[in-house]
Amino acid sequence: MSMRIRLTAAPALAAALLMALGTAQGSELPGAEPPGRSDPTQRAILSSDGFLSHHPDLRYRMQGSRAFEDGFFNDALAHFKRAARHADKPSQAMIGEMYFTGNGVEQDRALGYAWMDLAAERAYPAFLALREHYWAQLSEAERSRAIEVGQDVYAEYEDAAAQPRLERELRRGRRGTTGSRVGSVGNLVIELPDGPGGVPMQVRGDQFYDRRYWEPTEYWAWQDEVWGAPLRGRVEVLPLRQSDDDTRSGDDRREAGDGSPR
Repeated sequence: MSMRIRLTAAPALAAALLMALGTAQGSELPGAEPPGRSDPTQRAILSSDGFLSHHPDLRYRMQGSRAFEDGFFNDALAHFKRAARHADKPSQAMIGEMYFTGNGVEQDRALGYAWMDLAAERAYPAFLALREHYWAQLSEAERSRAIEVGQDVYAEYEDAAAQPRLERELRRGRRGTTGSRVGSVGNLVIELPDGPGGVPMQVRGDQFYDRRYWEPTEYWAWQDEVWGAPLRGRVEVLPLRQSDDDTRSGDDRREAGDGSPR
């Protein structure tokens, strides 16, 4: 059983990330577009049990967000790691934040940086900024250790290892319900028990099985669209401003071999 711990106040960055991840109150869809670009039908689809059962990245991220908000930090970390195993970059960022700040877990800034470096693997601007912010705060010893511990993190959770896990689930979910014929979903009618206001609603098969939610290539492109743009001010950490004694960017450090845990 997980011990329940309450902190007096969550760091602002953790709160901002949770807003972006999707809160327990459902003010933000797990993995949906920014506010104003989603509609009630889309929100109902993405939060339905049938959808989430084959999207473990979103399912575990949502469960992690709820556990974190309720103060069950061990559970939150476990859920975020399950989402991270399915290539969920926001969950990887939240793990990095928890370790770096010691928010609900034992603080380990080197490990926190390694996770945030992984979250920035696809060059999503918010996570790149956070990675640079973390790096600037590390001591030389912590930087060396971040490179060391990052090897195991990348081996298990980088896209090359994690994306195929999710892709198998996406294909399994579509095949199991539609008989694997891509063009056969248009005549389906799917009932969602929790529509807007908790009222059941029906959606067309081509809405529920929109290719961007189920075809791996289009799914990753959709994720890039969602997270490739800045998080509209929710994460207020700016990219690292270089000082006189630290003039190389994170990318330069990567090329020199001294700034990446890979």
